This record gives sequence, C-alpha cells and structure tokens, in this order.
Amino acid sequence: MQLAFSSNAYLNYPIEETVARIAALGYRGMELLADVPHAWPAGLLPEQRREIRLCLDRHGMAISNINGFMMNAVADPRQPYWHPSWIEPDRHYRAIRREHTKRVLQLAKDLGGPSIQTEPGGPLEEGQSWLAAARIFYDEIMPCVELAEKLEVFLLIEPEPGLLIERFEQYQEFADRINSPWIGLNFDIGHAYCMGEDPQDWIARMAPHTKHYHLEDIPPSREHRHMIPGRGAIDFPAVLREIAKSGYTGWVTVELYPYIDDPDQAGREAKQFIEQTQAASV
Repeated sequence: MQLAFSSNAYLNYPIEETVARIAALGYRGMELLADVPHAWPAGLLPEQRREIRLCLDRHGMAISNINGFMMNAVADPRQPYWHPSWIEPDRHYRAIRREHTKRVLQLAKDLGGPSIQTEPGGPLEEGQSWLAAARIFYDEIMPCVELAEKLEVFLLIEPEPGLLIERFEQYQEFADRINSPWIGLNFDIGHAYCMGEDPQDWIARMAPHTKHYHLEDIPPSREHRHMIPGRGAIDFPAVLREIAKSGYTGWVTVELYPYIDDPDQAGREAKQFIEQTQAASV
C-alpha cells in the first residue's frame, strides 16, 4: 500500500502551502479536497488547475484520491459536509450535489487523480423510508456514473454513520444495482468501526470493491470522532496485515480533518505510528 494524507486537515492553509507541508512530512501522496479553500471546482479556472498540477509535480506528490464529499463552499447551516445531499426533498437543491460531483470527476481527469469519493446518500428526512431515499440516490447518481465511465475515473461511495448507506451490506446492494466497473468503495476504517463492523473482518470480503482506503482511529465508545492512529481503539496491526494480505497496492489516505489547529503534528505522528506498526507486523 501507498500512504497519503488528506488536505482537509489543512483548511487554514492555501493549496500550495498545503502541498508543501504534506510533502515535507514525507508523504508521497495527497488526497485533494475539492472544496474551499483548496480546489472548489465550480470556481477553479484552467490556469489554477494547471498550477495545482505543477505544484504537486514540484514536490514529487501524487493525488491519491479527490474528496468530493465535503461541500463547505455551500455553507449549509445544518451540516456543511453532508448537505446538499443526494436525497434532499428539493430536487433543485440535490442537483447541486450532482453537478458538483460531475465537476469533481472532471477535476480528477484534469489532474490525473484515479478516483473521487462522494457521500453515501445523505441523512434520511423525517418520514422518509430507506428504499424511497435509495431510489432517489440511484436516479441522481447515475448521470455521474455515466460520466465516470466516459472519463475512466472511479466514483467511490463512502459508507458513513448516520447517512443512507452506513454498512457494507447496504453498499453492496446499491453497487450491485448500479453495476458499473467504475463504481467502487472508499473503505473508511474508522466508519466501519463506528458501525460495529471491525474493519479487519471486512477487508478481504470487500477487496473486490475497494479502490481506496481512509485511515483514522476511533475512540473505544465507537463514537464517530476521527483520532490520530494509535490513540484510539482500532486494532491497527490486524487492519494493516489484512490490507497487505488482500494484495491491495493502492493508496491509503490518513484523514484527520479535526486536527486543523496542528495538522503537521497530526500527520507526522500518524505516519510514524503506521510505519512502525507495519514494520512490526512483517
């Protein structure tokens, strides 16, 4: 596996400084946030896209994935990451999510990113059934799937606690309905743990779907709170062994967006812990 760090921990820094800082920590890959202040695609000129690519090249950095999940730029007061969701009651509002996802796919193509990830539907509205919401999600995401196929960029669904698709079985059911080789799973280790699905027990089973991993620790309470690996309760030796056993050779991105006050230290500690754990597991 190849280790990357997500730029969403660097919301206090412009993209050029973010790339430089992550590279200085020793990471060779970066997950690019397709949102303010880094790469909000609706407002990103062709010249700015080229500058991002040149900046990555100067620092010897590759794009591990593009984060199309977070939408702080819209500034929805309910929750700035989840809204607008794929299943908003207002079709015009959920179209913002759909069109954003199309732009993120094009951004990945332009910058050489192998994949993007999106939210797994969104939170259910009061009185909304899971099946009814899943039908809306399917109808909204299919134009994006068609574009992903055309651009040959993986469109990854990331199960998340509290949203429409929380568990791997739900992901499998939805992905089977879409039935596209360009749809895949963003396997978030911490999210699985929050849902009581110990990630090491699911890695082999989900390997045919997994195109990218997110890595973070979670408290023993299984509360959805991202922590630096090694500070929580996840069995990282088992997780890393299972990833290696699965034959996965792609990117594993450390995602520590709560650590915006000191992202350098968080990234440094995470990298050291993961590399030491890997070495001890050999």
